[in-house]
Amino acid sequence: MNTALDTQGTPRTSAKSAIQHNTAIQHSPAIQHSSQDNDALALSPAWLSLKAAATALQQLQVKDGSVPVAGDHAAARTHVAAITAGIAELAPNFPHDGEYLRLLVADFQHWAAGDFAVPDFLDSLLAFAPQEHRVNGLGHLVLFPMYTQNGSTNRFVEAVLVEVIWPEFIGELEAGDYSNKLFVPLRFIDFTPGYDTNSAVLFPESVAVRETPTFTWGAIFQDREAARFRRVLRAAAEVTSLELPADAAELLDNQALAQETFVMWDLIHDRTHMRGDLPFDPFMIKQRMPFFLYSLEELRCDLTAFRESVRIEHDENASEDARRQAKLVQYAVIFDRIFRFAITGSRVRNYDGLGGQLLFAWMHQHHVLHWTDTKLAIDWESVPDVVIALGAQIEELYWRSIDRPKTAHWLAAYELISATVTPNPASVWAKGPDALPLDGAPRGLTDQVLDDEFPLSMFYEALEKKMRPVIDSTSGITGASDMSGTNAAHAA
Repeated sequence: MNTALDTQGTPRTSAKSAIQHNTAIQHSPAIQHSSQDNDALALSPAWLSLKAAATALQQLQVKDGSVPVAGDHAAARTHVAAITAGIAELAPNFPHDGEYLRLLVADFQHWAAGDFAVPDFLDSLLAFAPQEHRVNGLGHLVLFPMYTQNGSTNRFVEAVLVEVIWPEFIGELEAGDYSNKLFVPLRFIDFTPGYDTNSAVLFPESVAVRETPTFTWGAIFQDREAARFRRVLRAAAEVTSLELPADAAELLDNQALAQETFVMWDLIHDRTHMRGDLPFDPFMIKQRMPFFLYSLEELRCDLTAFRESVRIEHDENASEDARRQAKLVQYAVIFDRIFRFAITGSRVRNYDGLGGQLLFAWMHQHHVLHWTDTKLAIDWESVPDVVIALGAQIEELYWRSIDRPKTAHWLAAYELISATVTPNPASVWAKGPDALPLDGAPRGLTDQVLDDEFPLSMFYEALEKKMRPVIDSTSGITGASDMSGTNAAHAA
């Protein structure tokens, strides 16, 4: 680890040595948490004080996480003192995170000593390793200056109490054909304002650090995903008069079942991004490209989860729990994609929205989804083959991409989508290659893509108007109100 300099140019000692004399945080034997233990922490004076101090500190920070006004530094130091005291008091509940919590206190102290310049929490971030403790019910205190995807773009100090979701059947799948050592599924217990939003992920790359480390984990809040799915599906089924199969309907009444379904979905989805016949890098990191390519990549991963769930459902060697959950994953992928993804967010380069539109239109045009007499119906027996066929088309596109120039791959991707989803009548892309600036840099092609290249269909325009209040209501939702014995600190 590199030695950093403080604001006076003095070599910074390691955070570990800086806190060696802090006797408030001690090693203790590993303990197991129950959900009731974790939920009780959300009501503890230590957490409430820490949460209040972090929230107050946010009012003094600017976008990059610093506190630039010297007159605010005294108040900021008071808030940091309350935060570090709270960490010390809560630390015995998290012995598996002892090293990280000690370094976290040191990072806060060094930030305060440097007059609250742009924060650097690399030392504590490197010590936080939730992927090494995937135990069902295990709690963590997560506290960093960070932005929250789909939440806040400010690197404010955010605090989150969380609990790991790791049912036995997930451990079996991960130990077998679906290895994903970086994947950490979580449940919210309580959080500061940055997570009282639509954000359902916790990624280390969002933390303020002096240099970019190698990232070793990524966390998803499956309770939020499941809770908003259940709310949206219930409303959409009512609006469209869709009769749900009995096992799909069970998801509406069972938050625990739904969130374990999302754990399985995300376990397979997440690992798929770097597996298969890929166009070198499906995300083309640091390159500007048409948003519909991101649509295909995210949909490819979801359809892979769908396909593998069909396989697991019929695998006699899989556990009963895994086979049952596999069927539910199939429902979740379809319903979340066609009901929530398609109409959530703005129409500005909404790649997840387009993926939902493509799946809906594909199912409709292959006669397994019907909108007749103002009622939606789905032919579930025929759905697997049709949905898997769409995934196969995307995989064929990817397989051929290695032999194509970049612009030819982009054009082929557009052709795949536009064969099913009608482009904007004003689109230049829809007029074909002869209308596009193919003799210049690729960014010229990207500039020709409309913000809403594939507008909503008449069906979706009507559905969006009816569903908008429901979708808006899911901001900040958790599964707390639907879990037996759970304190609903942020109940939907």
